[in-house]
Amino acid sequence: MNVVSKIDIAINKRIITIKTFDSYEYKQNLDGQSVNIFASGPSVSDISFKPLLLNAPSIFVNGSLSLLNKHAFSQVVGYVISDKRFIKHQLSLLKSTYAGQPLYITMSVLEAIARYHPKLIEQYHDSIRMIFAVDRPLAKPQLLKSKYSLQKLFTRVTKPKKTKLALTHFAKHPNFVIENQQTAQPIGVSLDITDGFVEAGTVAYVAAQLAFSRRAGSVHLYGIDLINSNQPRFYESKNDNAPSKLEKAVSTRIIPSFNLLGRVYQDHGVTVYNHSPVSKDLMTSIIHTENN
Repeated sequence: MNVVSKIDIAINKRIITIKTFDSYEYKQNLDGQSVNIFASGPSVSDISFKPLLLNAPSIFVNGSLSLLNKHAFSQVVGYVISDKRFIKHQLSLLKSTYAGQPLYITMSVLEAIARYHPKLIEQYHDSIRMIFAVDRPLAKPQLLKSKYSLQKLFTRVTKPKKTKLALTHFAKHPNFVIENQQTAQPIGVSLDITDGFVEAGTVAYVAAQLAFSRRAGSVHLYGIDLINSNQPRFYESKNDNAPSKLEKAVSTRIIPSFNLLGRVYQDHGVTVYNHSPVSKDLMTSIIHTENN
């Protein structure tokens, strides 16, 4: 697939280059290690953070990075943000917690950070890798003025219209498994997000594809509760919580997608485990365990 290898952005009159994710980049290789992914479900509050858990390679999504304020994780190998709304709703959390960990973001998130927290890009650009949804690829770059009056320029990418998974060439691409027979709309999973990730309605699904693409030996999911999405995330309060769109997509998209992911990755020798007691009966293709 013809994907750009970098994005250039000017901040404070300095051109900064952000690389796109490449699974063949040496430091992206997790070399068969067991990787933990921490989502933001309320069940995270019940996890026993023992040394064995804290010392394993860990990937965080959105507000779960706030766990670093409470626990001494020794191997933070990834932090994933795919939705620009998180930047707007949890900017203070990002500013107080992020400190140069490997960061994986979409184009819309990059633009939001450039608007609300440009210092992060200026200071930690070497740690950032761009990722994208396969049905919205990063195409040939073009230089455009930013719509923000912050004296910035983006070498931005053309944004093609979103296309349906089943109707495009990547439905037969060797790095994707697309299924459209058992669900109301096509679902899929990526074997290498260098060519794009498949969306399912939750950033945790993106993180799982990232872990596999980086050659994790097994993937352990924490805090993917799904059926209690109306409750505040573990780092929020009842009076201060961002809106969630999980509830509508859970049964039609998220659960079928995770079940597909579990089957496909198992076929490729990577077992996926779900540690959430809340969703243990939902993801039938993923091994459930409550051992933390």
